[in-house]
Amino acid sequence: MSENVRVRFAPSPTGPLHIGGVRTALFNYLFAKKHNGTFVLRIEDTDQTRYVANAEQYIIDALEWCNIPFDEGPGKNEKFGPYRQSERKELYKKYADELIEKGWAYYAFDTAEQLDAHRKEHEANGKTFIYNWHNREKGRLVNSLVLSDEEVQQKITTGEKYVVRFKTPQDETLVLQDEVRGEVKIDTNTLDDKVLFKSDGMPTYHLANIVDDHLMEISHVIRGEEWLPSLALHTLLYKAFDWKAPKFAHLSLILKPVGKGKLGKRDGDKLGFAVFPLEYTNEKTGDVSRGYKEDGYFEDAFINMLALLGWNPGTEQELFSLEELVEAFDLSRVSKSGAKFSPDKTKWFNQQYLQQKSNEELTSLFVPILKEKGALSNAEEQQEYIQKVVALIKERAVFVDDFWDLSNFFFADPTEYEAKAAKKQWKETTGDLMTELVTVIDGIEDFSIENTQTDIKGWITSKEIGFGKVMQPLRLSLVGKLAGPDLFEIMTMIGKEATIRRINNAIAAL
Repeated sequence: MSENVRVRFAPSPTGPLHIGGVRTALFNYLFAKKHNGTFVLRIEDTDQTRYVANAEQYIIDALEWCNIPFDEGPGKNEKFGPYRQSERKELYKKYADELIEKGWAYYAFDTAEQLDAHRKEHEANGKTFIYNWHNREKGRLVNSLVLSDEEVQQKITTGEKYVVRFKTPQDETLVLQDEVRGEVKIDTNTLDDKVLFKSDGMPTYHLANIVDDHLMEISHVIRGEEWLPSLALHTLLYKAFDWKAPKFAHLSLILKPVGKGKLGKRDGDKLGFAVFPLEYTNEKTGDVSRGYKEDGYFEDAFINMLALLGWNPGTEQELFSLEELVEAFDLSRVSKSGAKFSPDKTKWFNQQYLQQKSNEELTSLFVPILKEKGALSNAEEQQEYIQKVVALIKERAVFVDDFWDLSNFFFADPTEYEAKAAKKQWKETTGDLMTELVTVIDGIEDFSIENTQTDIKGWITSKEIGFGKVMQPLRLSLVGKLAGPDLFEIMTMIGKEATIRRINNAIAAL
């Protein structure tokens, strides 16, 4: 790609960043890096009524955690700053005025009450009120298309509230190109005359978005499909300003696990999984929403999962490093249809990444949990031991937080025994067998896996009893339940003394 690629992620700071927004940011990032381009963060905070104070920092923190930081944005390489729309508001009036001068926009003085009356009148007649070529010059609406220049000026001078509306052309068919969806045709007669500039002196999304994309030299606009209905207006705005339009790509929705409807911000709390990258506390209500980071997901697993929601590499490969994603990413392989979110598949990705990590790295993540549980006397001296434990249990873990439940018996004697297992495995004769087993174990001098296994299995064979009659109660004695890795691994790890002590504890308790 010969052109200078510049893409932007432009969220509104109205709350935490949903995973749909993170995926949009990710696809922009991948596209930029694939083409040696620039990934821009712009904060679109023109809607001050919904502004949330900590949302902007949350967005930045989330991108950092996901390892997809912006190249240009608030406080960073401000080549085309400022990057908050609220700090650019003086810019937009000029462009709104330019559109009016060119005949592409007009002043509208209709009050909210007047517009509501028009809507109700249309509804009473079984129609839908649309402010456009049908009625904008019929005299019933109050705008600069029907008023004289003097009347318009007088209204403005006396401080009468107005908005600036775009004058959508009549009887035209727009042939638009989308990088994901291909050719899109729009009949301009179906479009309304959108408000570009509000009575509070702030631009709407439509005007600010186009002006900023132009001034920031954005080459590709990659955004969610909810903005597809705005493509016609945005294309017309570029035409009205006589600017070169960027290329557009509209990403399909992330759907609920059931496959029906968009995955929303409240669905995670309802359905029991996170929909935000980081935990979020609502400053007004104090409500806390779960985050993938706090739920124990690795950021690279989270990103890998998101990348494959609506994008297909065209191969069987599922596990990608960020560098591999950059190399493989192509807009032509982005799906036109919605992608169903799967909590189980998300866990699978985390499990795969956990297995790939070294025992040393996993140990460093496990140590704080062990300290919290009071299971470590000296973390430095026990590093080698903890690494051996991690190597034995990690296959069955999805999260590092699972390690404690899978391994607590390596660090402390069981204090209780699973009732169902005890009832099934501990018979009247089991206590006598276990007492005899203690004598066998006590006589093993070299307490290695091989020796322990040979001596205990030899003893069982000599007794002419089933292995299960000894091995299951032994596991119950050492672990407290019928779970865990190889028994002889456990015995040699905890040592002869602890093994004998645990068997005696079980005999006394059961």
